[in-house]
Amino acid sequence: MSRIAQAFQNGKAFIPFVTGGDPDLETTQKLLVAMQEAGADLIEIGLPFSDPIAEGVVIQEANERALAAGCTTDKLFDMVKRARQTVTVPMVFLTYINPIFTYGKEKFMKRCVECGIDGLIVPDLPYEEKGEIKDVCETYGVDLISMIAPTSKERIKMIAREAKGFVYVVSSLGVTGVRSEISTNVEEMTDMIREETDVPCAVGFGISKPEQAAKMAAISDGAIVGSAIVRMVAANGRDCVPVVAEYVKNMKEAVISACND
Repeated sequence: MSRIAQAFQNGKAFIPFVTGGDPDLETTQKLLVAMQEAGADLIEIGLPFSDPIAEGVVIQEANERALAAGCTTDKLFDMVKRARQTVTVPMVFLTYINPIFTYGKEKFMKRCVECGIDGLIVPDLPYEEKGEIKDVCETYGVDLISMIAPTSKERIKMIAREAKGFVYVVSSLGVTGVRSEISTNVEEMTDMIREETDVPCAVGFGISKPEQAAKMAAISDGAIVGSAIVRMVAANGRDCVPVVAEYVKNMKEAVISACND
């Protein structure tokens, strides 16, 4: 059983996201450790990129800060490897297909394995084109995580059948960002996924409040939060670690409550 699968074995999972290198790599490493200690079951790390097309303004700006601070793909790999000495929960990269190809897909996957990255989320890689990196991911044992959006419709079952690790259920149309209300019928989407696969599904995009996390976790296997955390990092800089840790603790408690309702 992969580490990602294990993350969902003990009930509902809470999955926080941070942009690697924002405000600097040292702070990111501290965040990874603190989020695990606060209850994170799996951690998403954004690989800074100049054109993160799935991201809203909050994470776009985090990418810009990380790149301006000198974060590179190699430096991020090195930091994750150091963090792996303490962090035992699964870690996945959210990146785009361009950085993988530019780095070299064989070399990229090899380094993922060396530093302990368990999976990849690639928002601009459609299901129909995943063959571009599917084989090399399988060769190195890195889960290529499928995303299913409200617009997937008849493609949902097709995507779910071949899912690895977990299915990332996109709760809202548009880019990432905090939303006051999630109006998409996520439950219908998760039901369709579960008809095709036992691979767990977690809901992301727009979740920021404990009650939203609990609601989404109640109808899926977990909740993913990105922009709300990245906003805290932006507001607090190098002093963000305890603030984020407290938030993760509260959100994890909300997700656990979904198991008891």
